[in-house]
Amino acid sequence: MIKKHKRPFDTRRFYRINERIFAAQLRVLDGEGKQIGILSKFDALQKAKSLGLDLVEIAPAAKPPVAKITDFNKFLYQEEKKRREEKKKSKVSETKEVRLGPFMGDNDLSVMGKRAREFLLAGDKVRLVVFFSGRQITHPEFGHQILDKIIETLSDVSKVERERHLEGKKLIILIAPEKKHGETQTDEETNNVEEKN
Repeated sequence: MIKKHKRPFDTRRFYRINERIFAAQLRVLDGEGKQIGILSKFDALQKAKSLGLDLVEIAPAAKPPVAKITDFNKFLYQEEKKRREEKKKSKVSETKEVRLGPFMGDNDLSVMGKRAREFLLAGDKVRLVVFFSGRQITHPEFGHQILDKIIETLSDVSKVERERHLEGKKLIILIAPEKKHGETQTDEETNNVEEKN
C-alpha cells in the first residue's frame, strides 16, 4: 500500500507581476516604499522596465490596487525573511503543570519551585495544583499556605494570571512569566556597545 504524504500548508502569498496584473490603474510605489502616484498599468510597466525591475501587485484589494517597482526575487526573499521573524516572535507558550501537596516539606517545595522557575524562564505558563486526598480537603488553608510560599519564591519571575480557585479536591492557580524591565535595557546596552565598536 502506497502512503500519500500530505504537503504542509503553504502560508506564502501569491503575487501577480508585470503583465499578469489585471487592474488598469495602479497606485505605484518605488523600491523604498515611497509613493510615485496613480499610473496606468502600461505606464507603470514602462517605468519598471526602464529601471530593469518588476512591477509587483502587493495589495490587490485596495482601490486602486497597490503595486511596487522592485526586483521580484529580492522582494520574495524579504517577505520570507519578515515571515520567519514574525514566526520567531510569536512563540506559542505552553501551560505546564506543577503538582503540590498541602503538607509538603520545605525541601520538596523547593524542588517544585525550581521546576516551576525553569518553566517560567523558558516562557511557559505554570499551573500550580494542590491536590487534597481524603479528609485533607477539610483544611484548605494548608493548601493556600503552600501556594503562598511558592508564589513568593517565584514573584521575581512571574505574575498571577488567574487567581486561585477550588475545583473539586484541587486548589489551582495559574501564573505567567513576567518580563523584567532590565532585560530590554540590557539589550539596548548591548546594541550601544556594538554600535561603538
